[in-house]
Amino acid sequence: MRKHYHTFAGYNAWANRRLYAAAAGLDDAEYRADRGAFFKSMHGTLNHLLATDRIWLKRFTGEGDAPDRLDAILHEGFAELRAAREAEDRRIVARIESLDERRLAGVIRYRRVSTPDEFVQELMPALDHWFNHQTHHRGHAHMILTGLGKVAPELDLLFYQREVAAGRA
Repeated sequence: MRKHYHTFAGYNAWANRRLYAAAAGLDDAEYRADRGAFFKSMHGTLNHLLATDRIWLKRFTGEGDAPDRLDAILHEGFAELRAAREAEDRRIVARIESLDERRLAGVIRYRRVSTPDEFVQELMPALDHWFNHQTHHRGHAHMILTGLGKVAPELDLLFYQREVAAGRA
């Protein structure tokens, strides 16, 4: 299972780099405009992804800052958000690389952001959810780019796997 999660951590960082490269081409009005996505704008969507990654990493590691809201705006400026995203992706890759089969078979305990309820969950299904959640909201960002008439990047996992096999990822 380690290889499976290493693949998803690498894919996540790759997809984020591609998405941020495309978002960098938006002017500020396009970047902040409410485009009907769950977190409204590209700005809100990208901040949500960073916020939830920090929330989940805190649950997985007990370390780092985690916002107390899913719609937290962690960075107002795109450049600062991009730098934070890149740092968080390095943190994700390092965390996943640190997991052995025994730890992957373990459980985590955590509280939801929205309620005081405590949950105990097997780690692997939590990781599955986490990586799936990232893909889900990158889809929203992709829709924003497409709706603005921009060229949205290829984000399919299969495309990433082909780039890895060719040594280009």
